[in-house]
Amino acid sequence: MTIGSEGPGAVVLGGEDRAAALAEVKAMLRLVNDDEDALVVALAETALGLGEAFIGQVLIARSLRDVLPASRAWQQLAATPVRAIGAVEAIGGTALASEAYVIDIDPAGDGWVRVIDSGGAMRVGVTFTAGLATGWEALPAPIRQGVVLLAAHLFTVRDAAAAPPVAVTALWRPFRRIALTRRTRAC
Repeated sequence: MTIGSEGPGAVVLGGEDRAAALAEVKAMLRLVNDDEDALVVALAETALGLGEAFIGQVLIARSLRDVLPASRAWQQLAATPVRAIGAVEAIGGTALASEAYVIDIDPAGDGWVRVIDSGGAMRVGVTFTAGLATGWEALPAPIRQGVVLLAAHLFTVRDAAAAPPVAVTALWRPFRRIALTRRTRAC
């Protein structure tokens, strides 16, 4: 995987998602003051990142960039579920003509790219959007509840090493996708 620092596991919540996550975690913790809001949000983002790593999917949609070899074979993008594939460009910044590549998103949400003419480039950068939900409120309830439980756990045991609640993985397991390697498919 050659996705940059914004890839799976690196979650930064924006505006409404930040406020919604903060409210749910604070409700779970029964916190009424605002003294530790920054910490609670940071723990919610950490829990979302751990959720992405466990589930094997980007949870809240965001724009990503993957770097692939310039190959005529179909190559799978590194994050899923893909919502849209945007620009495909030669590394170095030159956009490829639309007839120089083919893109596809399969029914499982995997994104695929096939470079027909790389213009001499050895690698291409692909910009795409991936995410299971459009925002915090649109996340499936079990995933959101698992994030809240994990964030609350991280808050309450921050001074001790204790295993997270087993309910977290029980809530997340039905959504888990495991991939050992990137796949390719026949032309």
